[in-house]
Amino acid sequence: MFWLAVEAGETQAAEELKQNVSALWKAVESQLPALGKFAWHVFLAILFWFVGKRLIAWAMKLLQKYFDKRGTEISVRKFMEMLVRWVLYALLIFQIISLLGVNTASIIALLGSAGLAVGLAVQGSLANFAGGVLILVLKPFAVGDYIVDKSGVEGTVTMIGLFYTKLSTVDNKQVTVPNGDLANGTITNVAAQENRRIVIKVGISYGADLKKAKEIMYQIMTEREKVLQDQEKMVVVNSLDESCVTLLGRVWVRTEDYWPEYWSMMEEVKLAFDEAGIEIPYNQLDVHIRQESREKEEQ
Repeated sequence: MFWLAVEAGETQAAEELKQNVSALWKAVESQLPALGKFAWHVFLAILFWFVGKRLIAWAMKLLQKYFDKRGTEISVRKFMEMLVRWVLYALLIFQIISLLGVNTASIIALLGSAGLAVGLAVQGSLANFAGGVLILVLKPFAVGDYIVDKSGVEGTVTMIGLFYTKLSTVDNKQVTVPNGDLANGTITNVAAQENRRIVIKVGISYGADLKKAKEIMYQIMTEREKVLQDQEKMVVVNSLDESCVTLLGRVWVRTEDYWPEYWSMMEEVKLAFDEAGIEIPYNQLDVHIRQESREKEEQ
């Protein structure tokens, strides 16, 4: 009896196992179309990834050739290449996600909400980023130019980044300026033109020989080697001030020669005036005392 019971139990267990295997197979068999479809989508996604990478690399080479042909500045090239690469890879990834059956609308909504929150948190940095884009695209100045911003900060541009621009001052200090301030303010680009005008103002006393002083200044300007002789040169009376007659001289030089010529010319004018006996007066005030008032005070 015991062996019969064992055999009956084994038969029942085998039957149950058979039924479970059969049910599992039916379940797998019913999901085969879906699994096959999913496997096909995975295959297409992998194919899309490799083909998309090749197409992006090809597009980047075309963009680099375009920049080489146009002679685009290196900072603009790097930024545009990075931006285009990010956009193309984002489109490729969204296409692959969509191919796998994921609802991209919800992802876009989530990214939009996250982007809004991040934008509010770092709006100052985004303003600097937008300013950097404008500077790189519009190019109001380039690396190597000497600029002055609206706050009076000035120096030679050594680097233009996406968020900040670095300047080197005349005493070799490094100044970092936010691009948002540069993009939204007034910028004076001193080195934008090849030539620059030197303006010299010198005051002489009212008793000095005016014509002689003008002749000396004009002669100094015409004899200097780095002054552009084909450009306008002039010496005029600029104003009649309280203590002096102010002469104004204008000449043109190469931009890189501006400061050496300005300093040297100012020194030469001073020495020439001293030699010719033309006085450059100090500020003075003449005080006149009436005799009547003085007599009353003595009484």
